[in-house]
Amino acid sequence: QVQLVESGGGLVQAGGSLRLSCAASGRTFSSYAMAWFRQAPGKEREFVARIGRSGATTYYADSVKGRFTISRDNAKNTMYLQMNSLKPEDTALYYCAGMSGYSSSVGAVNSWGQGTQVTVSS
Repeated sequence: QVQLVESGGGLVQAGGSLRLSCAASGRTFSSYAMAWFRQAPGKEREFVARIGRSGATTYYADSVKGRFTISRDNAKNTMYLQMNSLKPEDTALYYCAGMSGYSSSVGAVNSWGQGTQVTVSS
């Protein structure tokens, strides 16, 4: 399994931007499809975006499509989530995940990070 550490969360006003990073340990990062999930208080963890092993393929939840961009740098063992036009409903704990396949399912997650908090004020 790959070890994952998120960073970049914080407090931002609605309409603002944040960039999350997910640093992976080990030399197998490029072997994994990766994804971002989020969990708001009282709600289930939900899929946000995923990216293939090379970075050539991406897929987004409808709620973030056109506002968020997922990317990865395999040379740096790091994945990113650029979040623009943030809304209060984007407030959640954001997790990066190493996937067992190119999937959006929580059940396909091999490794979780500890999460980074994103809070969007209105």
